[in-house]
Amino acid sequence: MSEIILKVTMMDIAKELNINSATVSRALSNHPRISESTKQMVREVAKKLQYQLNKVASSLRSGKSNIIGVIIPNAEINFFGSVLHGIEKIASENKYSILIYQTNELYWFDKIGVQTFLQSQVAGVLASILKETINLDHYSEIKKRGVPLILFEMAVDTLGVSSVVVDDYAGALAATKHLVMQGCKRIAHIGGQQHVSAFKQRLKGYVDALNVLGIQVDDDLVVYGKVSIESGREQMKKLLSLSIIPDAVFSVEDFTALGAMQAIKAANKKIPDDIAIVGFANEPFGEYITPTLSTVNQQTVQMGEEAANLFFKSLNNSDTEKFDPFKMVLQPELICRQSSMKNYKKSDST
Repeated sequence: MSEIILKVTMMDIAKELNINSATVSRALSNHPRISESTKQMVREVAKKLQYQLNKVASSLRSGKSNIIGVIIPNAEINFFGSVLHGIEKIASENKYSILIYQTNELYWFDKIGVQTFLQSQVAGVLASILKETINLDHYSEIKKRGVPLILFEMAVDTLGVSSVVVDDYAGALAATKHLVMQGCKRIAHIGGQQHVSAFKQRLKGYVDALNVLGIQVDDDLVVYGKVSIESGREQMKKLLSLSIIPDAVFSVEDFTALGAMQAIKAANKKIPDDIAIVGFANEPFGEYITPTLSTVNQQTVQMGEEAANLFFKSLNNSDTEKFDPFKMVLQPELICRQSSMKNYKKSDST
């Protein structure tokens, strides 16, 4: 039989000390009208009973909280997990906690997440906006309420809030130039939704790299899909159906690149000998698949740290001091592995 663990409440502490729960509540919140001796007694009993303060409920009563709400599309993607590590590190150093809301890539859940955080009276919201989101009224509501809002991964200039992003253009430029340096001449690009500024910048980096290196851009080699393995497979099949197939692919993201690799292998083509490939995001699986996947590191932990730092900077400004929105751009890092190295030896390490 499994053990049932009952949650300790303020009433349990009050009963232990033979005082009322209102006194316990004031003592735990360090109310000035409660004597130090009573506060100490309450703290000792709370520790003995392993009482845990419900921070959300406490914030609703006081109208204040030391909780930062973080909205992410998908907790299963390493990108967001790494960003959360960075946010949590800075939040903890400032004695704040984080409350995470996962939207599961659904616009409706995105709206519910914002409403939930506003109702919970979080101190601020850090968010990665869904790639499908066009109507941003619910994020505008955060600003109207005077709650600090910081975006990460993607900036939205129309919202007028601070953001932390990676230089998508520079990452795409470096990835495409690398493929040219490997001797590739028909380099395809599997792009993402073009209303997303990050994906638009990656396309621009790809085009500019080819132009700078004297390779004509072939519109047939540019296809568009979504960030998913399935989309990568489907778009790669289109490229493989061309009369002259590409000898390299720069993919908008690693999951899309993984799907493309599956389609290439299914067509009995070798990677990178027949078709080289580079992704974007540095997802963990890239190191463990065969061949290992070349990619662009988005500096995710640093992104989370800087987003949290921007939140505290805005929070520490006085009411009379204007805080101008700031866009922080991090520099990407090209990671070259087997999938793009035309002359790699199978015995080499990644």
